[in-house]
Amino acid sequence: MPLGDPEGGLFEYTTEGLPESVFAVTVRVSDLRRSVGFYVDVLGFGLLGEDGSRAYMSRGGCRIVLERSPHCGGETGIYLQVDSPYNSRRRLIDEGVRFASDPARGPFGTAVSILDPDGNVLTLVEGGAEFRLRTSA
Repeated sequence: MPLGDPEGGLFEYTTEGLPESVFAVTVRVSDLRRSVGFYVDVLGFGLLGEDGSRAYMSRGGCRIVLERSPHCGGETGIYLQVDSPYNSRRRLIDEGVRFASDPARGPFGTAVSILDPDGNVLTLVEGGAEFRLRTSA
């Protein structure tokens, strides 16, 4: 009997119950107030709320949970979609943001990586770019 069918009937799974998108990501930060300021004032996220050790943020369909932790900094594996990494770079230079990389082509399109105040790496990738995985032949 499939677990999802309490009546014991036959049920064929297709895509029910499978992940459809990433709902939210967590970024560990040392100073919640400072990080909220960066994500709100510099990256344009809206603050949805806080519970003491976490801040919940949203911009468009992107949700980030900032979580206070002594273990922060480094590669997050987070890719945020932007209209143009070049526009983002120009804007963020004016905001004094530190960069982990210059804009470069990658499998998801052109991307640039930035550092938040704790040294967490966030990659900004162009929206609408066609995914092309290059394989060595």
